[in-house]
Amino acid sequence: MRWSAVSIGIAILICGNLSSSLSDVAVKLLNGSVSAFQYMFIRQLLSVLLITPLWLRLPSAQRDIGHWKINAIRAHLVLAGSGMLLIAITYLPLATANALFYAAPLLMLPLSMIILGERPNKQKVLATAIGFIGIVIVLRPEQFHWAALAALGTASTLALYNVLVRKLPPQQPIISTLFWTGILSLPVSSLLAYQYWQPLQTEQWLLITASAIFTLGYQGSCVAAYRQSETYKIGLAEYSGLIFVTIFGYLWFNETPDWLTGLGILLIIVPMAPWPKRRYRNNTFIHDSD
Repeated sequence: MRWSAVSIGIAILICGNLSSSLSDVAVKLLNGSVSAFQYMFIRQLLSVLLITPLWLRLPSAQRDIGHWKINAIRAHLVLAGSGMLLIAITYLPLATANALFYAAPLLMLPLSMIILGERPNKQKVLATAIGFIGIVIVLRPEQFHWAALAALGTASTLALYNVLVRKLPPQQPIISTLFWTGILSLPVSSLLAYQYWQPLQTEQWLLITASAIFTLGYQGSCVAAYRQSETYKIGLAEYSGLIFVTIFGYLWFNETPDWLTGLGILLIIVPMAPWPKRRYRNNTFIHDSD
């Protein structure tokens, strides 16, 4: 069976969201014991150290920074999103925080239209609207927490981060993209971390390292996936992470979503399914995957 570019992109995004969910678990286990600025710097530094050997193995032409302005913007979006993510996951249940993080694909739709000039079809617009209703259900006013604002901030930075992938040179390897994103984030993050530095225990170092590794997996998956197809065709697959964090939250943190939260999550993830188009030609059924 031959997979289409859209199907490949969706599969890569699902794997990336599993990696992102494991990173969230590591952050949750930190339980707010590390300042956001210190966490941001250490995670980015570890990411650079992990990926540098792979970057050095690339041909010299492929190690070039490419579009440095776009890389710089994406690097600082990572910083801002990481800090707000730490706050949101610390004070909100995993499923609730991630439901708000997955406002990102909703925001990617208008951003891809404005920045990339993409034109999504009516089905994608409808699916996005249904997903937004699901997020409103999850974010019920009577259960609103100030950390939810941090979660929505993370979603905004993530949406712009992903949309800008398509502004990067298509020939730039994923390794090079991740390397420069990490390098360009270090100056600002190091200055901020210096102001809030405190000694860390071994367990904290291990959890931040795990978060860095799993986040790299997610970022690499995003670059690979969004180069496969237009943003609006595969962006809804980002919602798959809600399934993973709901399971992890139940198994590891005894977090059981109530029925309204469950309904909201279903409204968010069901529209992402790549429902096949059905059409007939000469009385013969034809299955379309795109």
